[in-house]
Formats: sequence, C-alpha cells, structure tokens
Amino acid sequence: MLSTLHHHPQRSLSRFLPSNTKPYSFHTKPIFSFSSSSSQPITQQPPTSGTSPPESQILSIRQSLLSRQVTATQLAESYLTRLKLTEPQLKSFIHLSNNVLKEAQAIDENIRKNENVGPLAGVLVGVKDNMCTMDMPSTAGSRVLENYCPPFDATAVRKVKELGGIVVGKTNLDEFGMGSTTEASAFQVTANPWDVSRVPGGSSGGSAAAVSARQCVVSLGSDTGGSVRQPASFCGVVGLKPTYGRVSRFGLMAYASSLDVIGCFGSSVADAGILLNAISGHDRLDATSSKQEVPDFTTQFISATLLESKPLKGLRVGIIRETLDNGVDTGVKSVVLGAVSHLEELGCTLSEVSLPSFSLGLPAYYILASSEASSNLSRYDGVRYGNQVVADELNALYEDSRAKGFGSEVKMRILTGTYALSAGYYDAYYKRAQQVRTLIQKSFKAALDENDILISPAAPSAAYKIGEKKNDPLSMYAGDIMTVNVNLAGLPALVLPCGFVEGGSAGLPVGLQMIGRAFDEEKLLKLGHIFEQTLQDCSFVPPLVAKMDLRNCE
Repeated sequence: MLSTLHHHPQRSLSRFLPSNTKPYSFHTKPIFSFSSSSSQPITQQPPTSGTSPPESQILSIRQSLLSRQVTATQLAESYLTRLKLTEPQLKSFIHLSNNVLKEAQAIDENIRKNENVGPLAGVLVGVKDNMCTMDMPSTAGSRVLENYCPPFDATAVRKVKELGGIVVGKTNLDEFGMGSTTEASAFQVTANPWDVSRVPGGSSGGSAAAVSARQCVVSLGSDTGGSVRQPASFCGVVGLKPTYGRVSRFGLMAYASSLDVIGCFGSSVADAGILLNAISGHDRLDATSSKQEVPDFTTQFISATLLESKPLKGLRVGIIRETLDNGVDTGVKSVVLGAVSHLEELGCTLSEVSLPSFSLGLPAYYILASSEASSNLSRYDGVRYGNQVVADELNALYEDSRAKGFGSEVKMRILTGTYALSAGYYDAYYKRAQQVRTLIQKSFKAALDENDILISPAAPSAAYKIGEKKNDPLSMYAGDIMTVNVNLAGLPALVLPCGFVEGGSAGLPVGLQMIGRAFDEEKLLKLGHIFEQTLQDCSFVPPLVAKMDLRNCE
C-alpha cells in the first residue's frame, strides 16, 4: 500500500511546483533570542509590533489570576466586550450564557479565600451547539431541535466545567454537522474573521471563528470528516482532532457514530493540548471511549529558550504525495512546501510517501457517513425529540415534523444514506465503502510504520466567498479530500497555521495538517509546539481584532 519514493526532500518536493514558482521562505528564529522581526510577512501583511511565538492564553490567565493581577470577572467582561463588538459581523454564536459573570465572580471568591481552583479557571470556552448543555438550548443548528434544552451536559462539557472553565455560549454550525461552510445552519451564516465576505469553514465554523476573533479563549468542536481541521485552516487557528475514542462522545448529537470525534480549537498548540488534556479519558457512558491511559499532554510544551539548534532532529516526516497533486491551489501548495522546508531546518528527516487509496476516501466517507446519518437521525420524529407539528395520523406527524424541521442538506444526506443501505444496493455501495475504509486504514498504518508523522495541506484552498459553493455541493464535498481519510482511519491530526495566500485585506491563512499514530497525540503536540514557536514573520491575528484596542484582553 505504501511506496516510499526516495529520501531527498529537495528533489522530491520540486516536482510539485510550477517551474516559475518557489516555496515561500520561512525563517527559523534564533533559539536564544526572540526579538521582533521587521521583515514583511509573506503576503505583504502590515508589519506587526511583535512576531514572538504564540503564548498559551490558558496558562497566562491562570498566572494572572493566582498572582491577583486581574480578576476572573475582569477577564470575562473584557472578552464579552470583544464578543459584543465583533458578533454582529461574525455571528459565531447561536446562544450566549447568562451565567458568565456569575461563574467568574464565584472563581474570584474562591481565589480570595485561597481555595484551589481548576486549571481552566476563568477560561472562557465556546461549545459547538451539537453538544448537550443543561443550562442552554442545544439545537445542532437545526429547526427540528429549536429551543431544546437537554437535562444533562455532554461529558466533555461537564469536564470543562469541573475544571473551572466558563462556557460562554453555543457556537454556530452546519445543521447536525453536515457541511463545510457553516452556511447550512438553520439560523444564521457565520463569517470568517479574516474577511467577513468569506466562509469560516465547517461544520465547526462558529467555534473556529470565535477563537480566531478572540471572542473566547478556546472552544470545542466536532470532527466527522474534517469539521475541526478545515475551519481551523480557514480561520488561522489551531485545530486538534484526537484519536477516535480518546474523548467521550456522550452528549454529542450523533451524525456518523463511527467517525464523530470531539476536538479542540485554540490560538496556540499549547491551549489546544491543555483543553484536550481536560476532556480526554474513558467514560462508562460511552462504550466507544477508549480505556487507553491518558498522558499529560502538557509535558510536551518545551520553552523556546530551551530548544536545541535542531530540536526535531531524527523525527521522520512523510509528505503525502497525493495531497500535493492537481486540485490543490498553487498558493496553498507553495505555503505548505515552505512549511516543509521549515521542518527540515528544524532537523526532520523528510521523505515522500504514496497512499494509493487516498483518492478513494472521499466517496467512501460520504457513503458511510450518510448511511450512519440516515439511521441516527431517525430519532427526530417529532415524538421523542424536537418540535412536533399537528397531524391527524402518526405517519403524517413523522413526515411533516421532519419535512419542516430538517434543512435541504440534511434531507439530501439522509436520502443518500437510505439509498446506500437499501436492498439491492447495500453490497454495491455500503459494503464496498467499508472495504475501502479497511484499505485506507492499512495504508496509513504502513506509512506510519516508516514515518513518525505524515503531513499534508488541511484543505486544497484557503477560505472562499460566502455563497460561492452553496449551489455546487460536489465542489464543496471535494474540499474535504485532505481530511476525511484521517477519520476513516481513526487517527489523530493537528492543524496549525503556517502562512498566508493572497485574499482579503491582509491575506488568508493556510493550515498545515500533521497526522500521527493512534493515541500518539503527544508527538503531534510536541512537533506543532516547536513549529509554531520557531515560525517567523507570521502573526495570526485577524484584522477584525488587530484594529481594536483590546490590550487588556490579551
């Protein structure tokens, strides 16, 4: 399944670029000196006053609270102010909590009494609205669940609250997670903070946009076929999809049960890793959650001043050939190859690998995901859950409740899945898709037996215009080509911003995807943390935020 072509990265990478194109130049910062650089960022962005590595907002907040430099209430007020200023343009949230300041005041009282507070104390967290919250509506972005308030919290949400995190609100999404732009929400369309005329990606577009615009510190999303990683790339934030089973799915409204994973967004790798640390672990309420021991992911975050000259020396990195072939925008390809060169400077051993079944992942994914969706969404019948229409007969009640409750994208996927599972078509579609899934799992295993990490673009393009692909679903689905295989294989993947392409007023961010072995999130976080600390001339703060005087929130 795997073909390792050669071990000369410069020669192997050159074939991906047109003859008149060179990879963007990335510079490694001096290991013991992190002074600001005056050179221009890669797409002629306005110079920023500092290009130091992104710091952990979570650790900074904790230090500020415990040293009494600031109160949790002050922090909450400043984030809410920013949210109020940016939300009319972005529409990241469907619901906002009424308890934010009350919870912040309770944290301040505990600190005043010198009582212990959790590692997420004072951290404002956005939660994708397909995760159950007992104190706010949980709609999955669908009219069928409009105003539905569950009687419990999802396990991941409960863990965040137990560690002191403050849920600021429920973020917008494509209905039931079915979409790649957040335009399929029944309630509103979320905009990209880098350019409000563009999509933030999907389906976790609201969670990604909220972190990008610093409306919250971190957020939770769900990833069925790339719904954390693609919006992370579009919005210039870090997105982490853990191994299937690492995080409990209890309380996550099912789209495709064998693919769904709860993931994390942060403005730095450290923040995403700290949030994953908080929500990971076995849960008796979820039979698919793993009993694998959860390491302390935060041990992988080494201070920049302690890094060696080649901090990643000996790490074997494979570039997936099929992700840099035709179909990927030239600008995206150039930025990713620049990031590859940067990894080589850090000491990585690079090689090109081929996954022959890679292109088969997209059709297999949509057959399997739609098939599982047709089963999972049958529970929304107007009787057990959600809104109910008035009808004289039971069948009419079912039909009308679903017809009025579900949007067009959800209906299309339910019909596709039902067709694939129907008599006479099961073997031709669903069974064959499962066979392709097995091939993909084997090819990834072979590749990761010879490499520590695999890398690819997170998406074939940067963020595109709102409405550009709404009437072209096949083109929109093709945008998931880089991410769906990882879900089919059940592997962890980290996406972090690595550069820019032209677009908007200050360029559009591009994300680099790093794929690891099952339950090896530690290695991904270590690599990602070193990469972002040593990447120079890139400030991933969108213009919408950069123009505001919000120094007290940083």
